[in-house]
Amino acid sequence: MALHPVVESVTARIIARSRPSRGAYLTHLDAARIQGVQRGALSCTNLAHGFAAFPANDKLSLKEYKKPSVAIVSSYNDMLSAHQPFEGFPQIIKEAVREVGAVAQFAGGVPAMCDGVTQGQPGMELSLFSRDTIAMSTAVALSHNMFDSALYLGVCDKIVPGLLIGALHFGHLPAVFVPAGPMTSGLSNKEKAKVRQLYAQGKATREDLLEGESKAYHGAGTCTFYGTANSNQMLMEVMGLHLPGAAFITPNTPLRDALTAAAAQRAAVITAQSGSYLPVGHIVDEKCIVNAVVGLLATGGSTNHTLHLVAIAKAAGIVIDWNDFNELSAIVPMLTRIYPNGDADVNHFHAAGGTGYLIRELLDAGLLHEDVNTILGHGLRAHCMEPFLGEDGKVFWKDAPLASADDSVLRPASNPFAPDGGMVLVAGNLGRAVMKVSAVKPEHRTVEAPAIVFNSQEDFMAAYKAGTLDRDFVAVLRFQGPRANGMPELHALTPALANLQDAGRHVALVTDGRMSGASGKVPSAIHVSPEILAGGPLGLVRDGDVIRLDAFTGVLEALVPADVWHARSLVTADLSSSHIGMGRELFSMFRSTVSAAEEGATTFGLPSPIPTTVPLHEGENVGDTVPGSDEDFLARK
Repeated sequence: MALHPVVESVTARIIARSRPSRGAYLTHLDAARIQGVQRGALSCTNLAHGFAAFPANDKLSLKEYKKPSVAIVSSYNDMLSAHQPFEGFPQIIKEAVREVGAVAQFAGGVPAMCDGVTQGQPGMELSLFSRDTIAMSTAVALSHNMFDSALYLGVCDKIVPGLLIGALHFGHLPAVFVPAGPMTSGLSNKEKAKVRQLYAQGKATREDLLEGESKAYHGAGTCTFYGTANSNQMLMEVMGLHLPGAAFITPNTPLRDALTAAAAQRAAVITAQSGSYLPVGHIVDEKCIVNAVVGLLATGGSTNHTLHLVAIAKAAGIVIDWNDFNELSAIVPMLTRIYPNGDADVNHFHAAGGTGYLIRELLDAGLLHEDVNTILGHGLRAHCMEPFLGEDGKVFWKDAPLASADDSVLRPASNPFAPDGGMVLVAGNLGRAVMKVSAVKPEHRTVEAPAIVFNSQEDFMAAYKAGTLDRDFVAVLRFQGPRANGMPELHALTPALANLQDAGRHVALVTDGRMSGASGKVPSAIHVSPEILAGGPLGLVRDGDVIRLDAFTGVLEALVPADVWHARSLVTADLSSSHIGMGRELFSMFRSTVSAAEEGATTFGLPSPIPTTVPLHEGENVGDTVPGSDEDFLARK
């Protein structure tokens, strides 16, 4: 199948836009390589420190400067269900790499926080900034320069993007991402949402709510709804950074352990010493990023990735924006119905055919670039597979099924749930924002109603509980951007807004905050950019202004006469309560330097060229052969 012309044109535009920064990135990447194992750059004193506590046989291997060393960077902690299974992974990994003549070292841990625990709490205001903290922690782990490739153990919201950003800053190293898998299915997502709405209405007790939540979140593994965590796992598959079909195998099973061992061995055999060198900086190129956006849209994935994918791309010298998402969304069909876009969870999705089926459908429809590098080599077609456990205890793969086992969950591109990706850009005199409409019924996708302005979730909930919101309105929740308070997620509003909509009220949310993968059936324009502290026009809205939000025409507009609008001054607010306590004072440097939402809400910039005469390889200098493209890399291989 020929590539869809919109996918082709968006990709070409991104390549052209990114040429200076991508070229600089590839130059830096190539300059970081050395001849032989990476630890060969270390002095004897350095190296002795690096393996002092290791078993004798592993120490001998590291002394010989021949066998590759694989770094383990893990987000393990035992409080969070998604990351608890990683406790036993390092031992599996170390034993597996020895079988292929390599050594694995636990290079370092990164923090992992759970938005489910911090939701509506002060700690949520650290959540987005934890992504950049994780990236920096990854850099610290790899800074010892002992390693020839790396395994990244992570699952959830900011963790995988942070690990990948960190990995891309060590882009000369191959990278294999290792998931823990989802917990087994518990209370259905539909029943969980019902209990939450009843509690918001005062028709269920706190005990009822906790019982329902505990039945939904009941064991080891990631939450089973299709939020940011499982969107991460889907993207790692589509980007070719997982072994095929690894994302949604449940923890503490023989197949999960076999996949972990296989991932470890793959990381060991794609190093520069192997002859099959596949550095992550060349895997994550412009085509790979476009594939990620397409995969996100085809599955109704998390809106958080309109931030994270921008930041990931930037780390690789690639520039994307919301126009790219919007154009691709218009032509990428929706192939899944996974909660909150349907009743199924990710275990149902996997059973219906999973990622291998999805990737093949998108490839055959001309919606994904097949000619990309992955951890398996060249070509995404190799990832249209499903893993199984062999009699020898090792993993093997079969072709993904030709037909979906449940077309209420997963469909072919020829018969999608919707003709578009369900994510749209809206813009107007209130700025630019993202709407996820895949779970919003068409009759709710246009709202024109008076604004009610709030400066916090608490203000909104107080008004809801007081009964003053039983009317048509657009909630304008401001000062929730990254500069203001770290851009928290605002799920506390979802049950209340859903109840009002169910009661027949025309309601919508406009905010510079986030809603993530759990964005539901209420129309919400989120990530409004620029935020007020960057001069954004949300600060000009007053109670009673009529707001028009229209997902069909892409309009986000305050219907206020131009002369009145331009005569207004931006409002101010006392944000000190969001800057002190729960460690938030430690993140003041993030708030002061963070970029706009559409630029990834990140504190890291694009790579810039630096003149250098450091030898790249024996007999060549940067000035002799500057790698200007990934094709150059393939030619050199």
